[in-house]
Amino acid sequence: MRKSARYSTLAAAGLLAVSSLTACANDAASTASTGSGKGTKVKIMVGGLDKVIYLPAMLTQRLGYFDAEGLNVELLTEPAGVQAETALVAGQVQGTVGFYDHTLDLQTKGKAVESVVQFSRAPGEVEIVSTKAAGDITSPKDFKGKKLGITSLGSSTDFLTKYLAVKNGVKVSDFSPVAVGAGATFISALQQGSIDGGMTTDPTVATILDKKAGKVLLDMRTPEGSQKALGGPYPSSSLYMQTDWVNGHKDTVQKLVNAFVKTLKWMSTHSAAEIAAKMPADYSQGDKALYTQSIKSTLPMFTDDGVMPANGPETVEKVLKAFNTNIQNADVDLSKTYTTEFVEAAK
Repeated sequence: MRKSARYSTLAAAGLLAVSSLTACANDAASTASTGSGKGTKVKIMVGGLDKVIYLPAMLTQRLGYFDAEGLNVELLTEPAGVQAETALVAGQVQGTVGFYDHTLDLQTKGKAVESVVQFSRAPGEVEIVSTKAAGDITSPKDFKGKKLGITSLGSSTDFLTKYLAVKNGVKVSDFSPVAVGAGATFISALQQGSIDGGMTTDPTVATILDKKAGKVLLDMRTPEGSQKALGGPYPSSSLYMQTDWVNGHKDTVQKLVNAFVKTLKWMSTHSAAEIAAKMPADYSQGDKALYTQSIKSTLPMFTDDGVMPANGPETVEKVLKAFNTNIQNADVDLSKTYTTEFVEAAK
């Protein structure tokens, strides 16, 4: 009965999100990328197609690897990972390109979701402070009383911001998380003083630094940065799917993983400029050099084989347990939050 109640709650949440998903369907369609029209149809929601941390999604399509596997993949976009997660739970899509940490959070809510290929070994996130507030915020210890930007409530930027605060002696209730999205909306909030700082990714980071609108407080775009800030590797960007769907469509999942592993290998042997040249022209927003730099800054976060990094799930669980009462009160089975079956076969 308890499990049924949890499912009912999630179902209700999914229904409540349908209007939101429908409302943004036109936006998603305008930025969606559809495959050749041939092969097995798969819909994947990405927590921001133009974010460099999720670059393998669009790059795989641009390289023709989905087509080569006999897949017709439609890539849709939502501005935040938590909204992409909602699309999966609501049955709108078959897969989500988003942060692995959502698989743990969903397990505590009775939903079996697993990462099938791991793109990264670090968050790829940067904690930025506005130029005006830089003197007042020199570490997360100074978060108290501040307004901190996140993509949305319940997002991975929300999770990580809360962890950094708690780790540094600041209660979650001592600061104000402000949902400002990414890109232009984040930058505007920073410039107008709506937030004192916040967590975001490239190319937003590169643009902020170029405009001299903010400074880097913590850089988690590299394994070293992840180790320093979080105490270990933090697997973030991944393709995660509902476990029941994975078990019922193993051939399709294998083809998806084959395509993504090919892309990760390709990325490991090509320069940021070569990668940028493969991406849609509008992703550079008129500044190819800056976009290329944003890719170069983020490249160290990516794996070259799609394999879950050793001790990565444990680091994620530790981070979430620091502030998430659902995780604190649950016995999370990490082995059910990811599988290496498909990446091992892809080798």
